[in-house]
Amino acid sequence: MFQSFEVTSRPEQGPPRLAALRAELDTEGLDGFLIPRADAHQGEYVSPRDERLAWLTGFTGSAGFCAALRDVAGVFIDGRYRTQVKAQVASDYTPVPWPEVSLAGWLKDQLPEGGKVGFAPWLHTPGQIAQAEDELKGTDIELVQCENLVDRIWDDQPAPATEPAKVHPLDFAGESHKDKRTRLARTLSDAGAKSAVITLPDSLCWLLNIRGSDIPRNPIAQGFAILHASGAVDLFMDAIKLVEVRDHLGDDVTCHAPGSFLSALADLEGPVRLEKSSVPVIIADAIGDRVQWGDDPCALPKACKNAAEIAGTAEAHLRDGAAVVELLAWLDRQAPGSLRETQVVTQLEQYRRRDNALQDISFETIAGTGPNGAIMHYRVTEETDRTLENGHLIVLDSGGQYLDGTTDITRTIAIGAPPDEARTAFTRVLLGMIGMSRLIWPVGLAGRDIEAIGRAPLWYAHQDFDHGLGHGVGTYLSVHEGPQRLSRLSTVPFKPGMILSNEPGYYREGGFGIRIENLIVVEKAECPPGGDAHREMLSWRTLTFAPIDRRLIVPDMLDPTSRTWLNAYHAETLEKIGPRVSDDAREWLTQACAPL
Repeated sequence: MFQSFEVTSRPEQGPPRLAALRAELDTEGLDGFLIPRADAHQGEYVSPRDERLAWLTGFTGSAGFCAALRDVAGVFIDGRYRTQVKAQVASDYTPVPWPEVSLAGWLKDQLPEGGKVGFAPWLHTPGQIAQAEDELKGTDIELVQCENLVDRIWDDQPAPATEPAKVHPLDFAGESHKDKRTRLARTLSDAGAKSAVITLPDSLCWLLNIRGSDIPRNPIAQGFAILHASGAVDLFMDAIKLVEVRDHLGDDVTCHAPGSFLSALADLEGPVRLEKSSVPVIIADAIGDRVQWGDDPCALPKACKNAAEIAGTAEAHLRDGAAVVELLAWLDRQAPGSLRETQVVTQLEQYRRRDNALQDISFETIAGTGPNGAIMHYRVTEETDRTLENGHLIVLDSGGQYLDGTTDITRTIAIGAPPDEARTAFTRVLLGMIGMSRLIWPVGLAGRDIEAIGRAPLWYAHQDFDHGLGHGVGTYLSVHEGPQRLSRLSTVPFKPGMILSNEPGYYREGGFGIRIENLIVVEKAECPPGGDAHREMLSWRTLTFAPIDRRLIVPDMLDPTSRTWLNAYHAETLEKIGPRVSDDAREWLTQACAPL
């Protein structure tokens, strides 16, 4: 099994660790210390060695941070985790709704007389620190760089990952790393930069057409890189990781020990491109006045998938869809009350493992029934494992890391006879998902301009959900990828080739959860007869195919256009997935895809 169900953190472990950290505050003469989720590479996902936030507090979410002061410790979490955090942290920690409450605002309340709050410069970005310092102007609160105090007290901290990196074949990548380096170097030169520092592991791996296994569920190799305007790259990565890729990298990629990275930065001629939101403070300090602030040069090109990447992802979704259909057919054959969440997760992974291209799952499978379904990023453990009971729903959010693509799909399934309030909420969520899937919009719009389409049916009922409508997805890379998002905060215009999730939801704490998710890719829209041919428009093409539970749909709530879309989607699902599944699953699929 890729996934296990052991309890990885317990609330009672937090208080003694917090006490040890506070002893270090006394030693350093500090009034507090900041513990982020991020590591030195500033990606969303971290290795076991870098799970500092979870180790200290017990909170295992993928975003957030802790501000540990002498008398209070705030755990800052966004709307996705406000139910989860209650069960994971001890009373010694205070959950803080973030970003509604900023770090600076909270520190002003907790340290009215001022104080020194330490932070590790490898673990925070200049943007984060500058924002907090700006909000703290006029107070006697100071943010100061210091050693990593959590590492100092973490006696059994895991060792760094050392698994060898592997070549990502050109057939899947669609472009050689030489051509990528040349193309990106040209953009740097045109912007007047002599080089760019790359810290994000997925950017590095995409640029050099390599993959790794430094972080569970994410096929990345951690390291740092300097891309020069000549197209050459200096790569800073442990030698043991490079054994299988040295020949692939060629003469234009020079490999160095990670320990020489900071000294290499000191020798760079400026301007040096840095991204304020993803580079650690210590790197910005090393560059100094030679910095040219700008975007990670890999981010947008990586997001705009080429034809080979889109074709590989589409094929991976068909194979993955077949595994999901086998699971859904199997699940429907089980009597309510006869299964637990862990059994569903295990069975789904077994179906996925039939595919030899599967390398891992793309994240820990979310299988939450009843009240667990209302925990947006729920991870089932031996202690939280619930029985699938009659009248409950189960939210099943899962995906696979295949050599040719990364998948992410959510289906909400009725167990027995679902309650009417769940069916009406589900239908509103479905209407939002269909509305976004059908959308055609002008070139130049970003997530903030169109995200409301997926929420509007819920808004009319005075309902909503506390996560974005969608995130970018990599190709055999991170399942969460920027810079594009379907979010009211995103200002990055959509471009052809971008792959995103479309996943509205609804969550009633203590009751049930609902989410429906397909992956979709941006394409140029065809102009229909009578349209303005001179206007450039974009549209979505759906990549995910698996039936949506018809038992949870209130047909009378569907407008004719939405009903037509759903019936066409189910017909296409039957056509594409039917030949790929067993006879029993095909019989089930035929019924599940029957028109409404």
